[in-house]
Amino acid sequence: MSDQVRFLLDGKWESVGGTDPTLTVLDWLRQTKGRTGSKEGCAEGDCGACTVLVGSAENGAMSWRAVNGCILFLPMLHGKALRTVESLGGSHPVQQAMVEKHGSQCGFCTPGIVMSLYGRSIGAAGTVEAPVADVLAGNLCRCTGYGPILDAAQSVPVETPNESALVEELDRAGIGSLHLAYDDPLAKARRHWFAPRTADELADLLLEHPEARLVAGATDVGLWVTKQHRMLCEIISIGGIADLNHIEETETGLTLGAAVRYGDTHAALTRLHPDLGELVRRIGAVQVRNAGTVVGNIANGSPIGDMPPALIALGATITLRRGAERRMLALEDFFLDYGKQDRRPGEFVESVFIPRPQHGRMVRIVKLSKRFDSDISAVCGAIALTLSDGKAHDVRIAFGGMAATPKRAPAAEAALSGAVWSQASCEAAAEALAQDFKPLTDMRGSSAYRLAAAGNLLRRLWFEASGQGGTVLELEAVDV
Repeated sequence: MSDQVRFLLDGKWESVGGTDPTLTVLDWLRQTKGRTGSKEGCAEGDCGACTVLVGSAENGAMSWRAVNGCILFLPMLHGKALRTVESLGGSHPVQQAMVEKHGSQCGFCTPGIVMSLYGRSIGAAGTVEAPVADVLAGNLCRCTGYGPILDAAQSVPVETPNESALVEELDRAGIGSLHLAYDDPLAKARRHWFAPRTADELADLLLEHPEARLVAGATDVGLWVTKQHRMLCEIISIGGIADLNHIEETETGLTLGAAVRYGDTHAALTRLHPDLGELVRRIGAVQVRNAGTVVGNIANGSPIGDMPPALIALGATITLRRGAERRMLALEDFFLDYGKQDRRPGEFVESVFIPRPQHGRMVRIVKLSKRFDSDISAVCGAIALTLSDGKAHDVRIAFGGMAATPKRAPAAEAALSGAVWSQASCEAAAEALAQDFKPLTDMRGSSAYRLAAAGNLLRRLWFEASGQGGTVLELEAVDV
């Protein structure tokens, strides 16, 4: 077990020890290495000015991912490779194209944009088949209007470089588990970072440290440090656990391990149902999806997490593990109250299973937000039902952003279950939502807006399924 964070920076090994385990990659680059090309614009993974590429050796090849350095903790680089805008040397085809196409004005966001486009040019994760606009959705530019940037991107070919030497170097290093201990003078406490390499090691660690905070991609926990200035005393990182990074597709459904990133699920979830694939495309941006995990989104228990309502409507179950003991739980039963889940001390969510919708089952998943890209939901709704003999059966309706947890809508389900499939029954279900939810009013929408929007999803389901036109309730203009 190492007490040094070891990673490759431009092909050369870096070893860092005795440092704050929540030091971000961005701060280390700027303050320790003097690599000031990467910028801090938001410190919350939204603007992309800090974009760097992190690589790992997978199946005999390098797999590169664009990530936000501002919320990536330095120990998460253990056993990986890192490249920054300085790594390109100033004459890379992406940089030349940005100059020739006039893709930069003030220049603050340019290094992050260059790194995103560089990732695309070498076939990095999440870029190969994605439109250029999707690749750049996590990079904000306030000057150019994106036209010249898109032109620059289109002029650079996508090539797969031969990086066998880098793969061999990472494989030869054989990086193992990591344990950092840091005496924090501010907290007057010793802080720990653990990075186990197997699920069994993780299970044992959690029994010894039941209060430890688990992180996968740190896309939420990173903000606790950069925005809330919280001091986390015990952290266990699961990002390097290979036996939790598995995707299993069968005829019955899809199983995702706890370390599976959103970016790696898109194809499999799309095959499960197209609406799931579209939902994933709108979760954060490439940089966020390259770090955050589906199970992390579940375990976090946020009432506005996008994936849980969809998975609840599809009847998903989770496997929780404590030591050698495992138990299965319906996902909807995992969420107890705001910030509270059915998870015992020392227990973690090991995987999630999503049943494959049966042939003919009607499924509709919709995310409503003020911005299309990189925005938090005001309402995220999911509806699944089966039509038989002209009636609705096995109705499951779930929403996020409507309560303290992702939650089913029992009154709306009851109004629709067994009823003749009609506009009237869908209208009754929409009106019953007021019994299920008392949404709050915040910057993303008023309570009235949320109820009207949720009801309109049910009304729209009828119009879409019946092929008829129709009207929905008008929404307050101020909230749209």
